[in-house]
Amino acid sequence: MTTGQWALPLPVTTHFGRADFLVSDSNRSAFDLIERWPDWPARALVLFGPAGSGKTHLAHLWCERSGATLTAGNAVELGEPATLPSALAIDDADRAAERTLLHLYNLSQERDGKLLLITPAPPASLLIGLADLASRLRALPVVGIAPPDDALLAAVLLKHFADRQLRVAPGVVAYLVPRMERSFAAAASFAARLDRLSLETSRPITLKLARAVLADVDQSSPPSDLTVT
Repeated sequence: MTTGQWALPLPVTTHFGRADFLVSDSNRSAFDLIERWPDWPARALVLFGPAGSGKTHLAHLWCERSGATLTAGNAVELGEPATLPSALAIDDADRAAERTLLHLYNLSQERDGKLLLITPAPPASLLIGLADLASRLRALPVVGIAPPDDALLAAVLLKHFADRQLRVAPGVVAYLVPRMERSFAAAASFAARLDRLSLETSRPITLKLARAVLADVDQSSPPSDLTVT
């Protein structure tokens, strides 16, 4: 048995600085509203958009500007009123327990707190069982992030490659953009799949590798099932 070298994946580091946020027509309204803080139309705001669109990144930017605490919706708990942060961002707020979210919202309003609720869709499109919560959220100002245009999709791909410390051959991004699904989630998926396939085949990320990933229609199948010829 011979001993070879293992190709180990490098850690993926996502940067949430202002300079790392890619602004285009699809997200400019949301970005501008975060930048306007504290000049908001209300003490609470709903930020919505598809997966991977940069909602969490904007939440980090708002927390930096406002001194807010960021928490995940499925981790939200209603503790003692005195422990409630004066400014709070809830990522995936739609995953929070509805009654807990309602009490937290009411308490925040009573204490003149500030809330940023991040959801995949505007409240009017969410399935909310608790009528009081639904009416409160649907009365809030909302700002959304639209699907990416070509320029933003290319920039998002490059950012994912940079986060993974990947070197990509010239022409790969230009080849992918007009041929791939036009979504932020697809950009993240392609970067991950190219990364893994490059490691498994010990090949650089070239047009040939990009074609192999695109040729695989089922995006849920493992990249190792792909054949690079």
